[in-house]
Amino acid sequence: MTGERARTVWIGAGGALGSIALWWIAAATVLSAFQIPTPPEVVEVFHERGFGYYERVFSITLAESARGYVVGVVLALATAMLVLLVPILEPLVMQFAVITYCLPIVVLAPILITVHEIPEKGGLSPTAIDLAAVSVFFTTVVGAVLGFRAADRSTLDVVEVYGGSRFQQFRRVRLVSALPALFSTLQIAAPAAFLGALLGEYFDRHLEIGVGPSLILSQNNRETALAWSLGIGCAVVSGLAYVVLGLIGRAIAPWSKGVTP
Repeated sequence: MTGERARTVWIGAGGALGSIALWWIAAATVLSAFQIPTPPEVVEVFHERGFGYYERVFSITLAESARGYVVGVVLALATAMLVLLVPILEPLVMQFAVITYCLPIVVLAPILITVHEIPEKGGLSPTAIDLAAVSVFFTTVVGAVLGFRAADRSTLDVVEVYGGSRFQQFRRVRLVSALPALFSTLQIAAPAAFLGALLGEYFDRHLEIGVGPSLILSQNNRETALAWSLGIGCAVVSGLAYVVLGLIGRAIAPWSKGVTP
């Protein structure tokens, strides 16, 4: 492990421990009247519910977010490619992307719930999948377009001089040069997809299993420690997805960190 990476790990660990200590002190003192659970109380809930409970509820939300993530990313990359290959469509395409970003979830979710069939017991929520896809579309389109346009102009000219088409320029130059930016965009999209799926579950009251329904039950039953445990689980899952995609990006495009492939 390099010195810079070790320093980053130590800073991250110190920040996490400091946050837990601050949370513990605040929950036991100034915030004690607001029913904020302490870390031991949250750990106790984890132990009481067991790993099986969290695996069951998170597996549903993860499946929804994964499907929405794939759909949203594929559509966004196809849209970005269309902008590069047919530049005249850029204003229309980018306006559409902005509209998807500006759509309020509280308005879109009820429409999707009405359009889709009621989820089966133990099944996935189509509304959650759709909101996960919408949540990643705009940022992925913008990041992909910027990454594709970061290609070296002289290299593109060489391909053109040798008779290469726009598609060959894209495949041989733009795609390779855009990989670091693309993976950074995909990293940001992963937590966004999970949040979109979670919001879809929260609005779709027909769903019986998932993080969203569990949060609603904990809210109705005033089980604050359970709600906190679910929230921490969401943070951990989103963080892991972000880290894993970063590692994959570093392995596929090592030059993004100044490493010779």
